[in-house]
Amino acid sequence: MFQPAQSIPPYDVIRESNVMVSVRDGTRLATDIYRPARVGKAVEERFPVILERTPYGKHLPSRSELDRGETEARSRMEIAQYFVSQGYVVVYQDCRGRYGSQGRFIKYLSDGEDGCDTIDWIARQPWCDGRVATMGLSYAAHTQVAAACLAPKALAAMVIDCGGFSNAYRSAIRNGGAFEMKQATWAFNQARESPQAKADPVVRAALAQEDLRDWFKAMPWKPGHSPVRHVPEYEDYLFEQWTQGAFGDYWKQLGIYTAGWYDQFADVPQVHMSSWYDPYVPTALDNYRGLKARKRSAVRLIMGPWMHGDRCKSWSGDVDFGPASTLDGNVATHWREFRLRWFEHWLKGKGNGVAQEPEVRLFLMGGGSERRNADGRMDHGGQWIAGDDWPLPQTRFTPYYLHGDGRLSLDLPTNEASPLSYDYDPDDPVPTIGGSLTSGHPVFEGGAFDQREDERFYGCTRPGLPLAARRDVLVFETPPLAEDVAVIGPLKIVLHVSSNCVDTDFTAKLIDVHPGNADYPRGYAMNLADGILRCRYRDSWEQPEFMTLGQVYEIEIEPYATCNLFKAGHRIRLDISSSNFPRYDLNYNTGEPEGQARRKQIALNTVYVDAARASHIVLPIVPLAALRPL
Repeated sequence: MFQPAQSIPPYDVIRESNVMVSVRDGTRLATDIYRPARVGKAVEERFPVILERTPYGKHLPSRSELDRGETEARSRMEIAQYFVSQGYVVVYQDCRGRYGSQGRFIKYLSDGEDGCDTIDWIARQPWCDGRVATMGLSYAAHTQVAAACLAPKALAAMVIDCGGFSNAYRSAIRNGGAFEMKQATWAFNQARESPQAKADPVVRAALAQEDLRDWFKAMPWKPGHSPVRHVPEYEDYLFEQWTQGAFGDYWKQLGIYTAGWYDQFADVPQVHMSSWYDPYVPTALDNYRGLKARKRSAVRLIMGPWMHGDRCKSWSGDVDFGPASTLDGNVATHWREFRLRWFEHWLKGKGNGVAQEPEVRLFLMGGGSERRNADGRMDHGGQWIAGDDWPLPQTRFTPYYLHGDGRLSLDLPTNEASPLSYDYDPDDPVPTIGGSLTSGHPVFEGGAFDQREDERFYGCTRPGLPLAARRDVLVFETPPLAEDVAVIGPLKIVLHVSSNCVDTDFTAKLIDVHPGNADYPRGYAMNLADGILRCRYRDSWEQPEFMTLGQVYEIEIEPYATCNLFKAGHRIRLDISSSNFPRYDLNYNTGEPEGQARRKQIALNTVYVDAARASHIVLPIVPLAALRPL
């Protein structure tokens, strides 16, 4: 699957720290430059440059720069030295308003122009050969994609790891009209690392005294009266995101809406990588499809089973996918080598096999022993598969219908099937137990878990009981499968619903139900993907419209895509409810403006499951014979 990179005579490295690079508005950004050197002196030649722009401290290790089995991330110097030794200059830069850089931090919205100006500046330096590649995880993926939307001339190649918003309104900031609460936890945690907090001991002490878990019991927050109030610029952008409910001009800005810039986007070789338990699943898939259709350069896709940036770990939450699941040792020797081979081929023309690798590499979860491993995790297993496109061309989109008796079936329901109703109480929401999310510490965490209440998870009040036991969770599942079923691709749930409130939410969660065994005698309900729809946006993201009480509406929920092998004997399950907190903010059912509710109402919500109103999930099923092992 991969070939080791060919070595060239290594260089030593020399660093120039805190070079202040001026961008178009005069703001100066702190930049560290690592150059090839010999005998302690920089080599006076021109080299291709690798750039990473980060808000997390250009001098601090990136948590993802480690190999399988390691627990301590490598330093920036060590990572830079790896590339510099092979004939590259490496540049790390602090984003505007973070650490050594000047300016005011406004999350995501200044990185396009700042990144483009930085690339232009690098291209003019005597040590640059005119070509700049970019790399980086998460926010450092956002920064490179934002810059690429402006197509700087010197940009030559990209490795985009878990980020680069295709449409932040549809995933990672908002989702289905709801607000992703990881933005609140991120704002609070990063406010503690802000220049204001570092400069003022009173601000540091105030933030240290705030209990974020307690604050999540006091939703929604009020501007000036939130745990982030001690650093106003962080509170300002948080409430701006939270209260911008409709898809208007705010959400079409550079930095959070790559889909609006696909035509202008730089036509350079690029890798889009994410994972099934990462919040940037739609971002990677949408950007891959949108850019592949428009560009002549190579556009590649890699999707693993990990959580955010954890490509060297074989597990996600309480589930293990086996040693074959990591990037290390399977897709490449390790992450540094993967990037080096990409840059060596596209920047130096080396024939190292990169051009012949599959366009799409996906990890198909499932097929393990399903027993508890030595680390206490359920062995779900899996394998890498290759494809020519996304979705896989062989995909058969197949509707499975919801029935009044709780069945999920290929058969249409009867005309006489009665609707199913439940009370949704915003004061008693369905707790979040894992999922495709990150940055939730100390309130929530992502990953794959048995969907059973546990004291580890915020909001769980019935430890040991399954979420399926809740009165506000409707459960639909197939009989035990007679044969293996591969579900690989985007998901869509079509529901026919009504409510006694002007606005409410509906949520959906796809689950792989494992049969019981000696380690898990009650079975294991493993979450795969979930989604939400705020009903005021059922017909339009731009023009919200309240519901008429009692009227039946057809709505669509789009969970993140997945890639899972449901083994024979397993059940495919779909849970329907109206909350998933604290992953998504709460709908108080009153129709008040986004993030500003002061009242609440218990909603009587109804799902219709008769033949004329056949609620269903569309599953992307790929024939087993069509699967191509990597």
